Amino acid sequence: MRPPSLVRPYAPADRAAVRALCADTGFLGRPIDPVFEDRELFADFLTNYYLRHEPESAFVLEGAEGELRGYLLGCLHPLRCQAFNAAQNLASFARLLARYPRYGAASRKFIRWMLLHAWREVPAAPRRTPHFHVNLVPEARGVAEGRALLDRFLAHLDAQGARRVYGQMASFEKRRGEKVFLHYGFRVLNRAEITKYREFHPEPVYLSTVVRDLDETPAARLADEAALR
Repeated sequence: MRPPSLVRPYAPADRAAVRALCADTGFLGRPIDPVFEDRELFADFLTNYYLRHEPESAFVLEGAEGELRGYLLGCLHPLRCQAFNAAQNLASFARLLARYPRYGAASRKFIRWMLLHAWREVPAAPRRTPHFHVNLVPEARGVAEGRALLDRFLAHLDAQGARRVYGQMASFEKRRGEKVFLHYGFRVLNRAEITKYREFHPEPVYLSTVVRDLDETPAARLADEAALR
């Protein structure tokens, strides 16, 4: 039997492993390379703010031999994050233009989708609410390890006085539905299909915005779950 994984605070020495896992799971839990070959730029986009400016809200899942099995990157300062991302997007666009001639056809197609469609397909999210981004290696995607990471972050939110949190997660119409999120105390706020996956996946792939009110009573969450049965 495999020893249980350990959830602990992120440390600067974890940076390279977190970024590698981000790229290794960026395409529906698989490596992003077939869709977008620039792993450095991809990891910059998804991790830079959290690792540079709010590392105290990041947690990692460490295996028995010290290997990284997952991470959760959290944000308690959404307006600061939005300002950082706006500036980073401009810098990233300049880097994309400079590297564009070297990219293959798949990467160019991904860039066109980002420019023409991504901004319309990403579902709306609360602008002034803390949020998180989570990734796990395939063998750590059971309920227990994901819950351990999330519980550690929720305790961090509670200590900071936060009362609401949201995340955005990919879901498959036949594999994962809204009931899955209810097991973690979340409700689905909205969702939208991500069209870039149509040529890679036989079923529609959705990005869902899920929200949890941290002071909501267990009875209220049970009522939400019963409504979806």
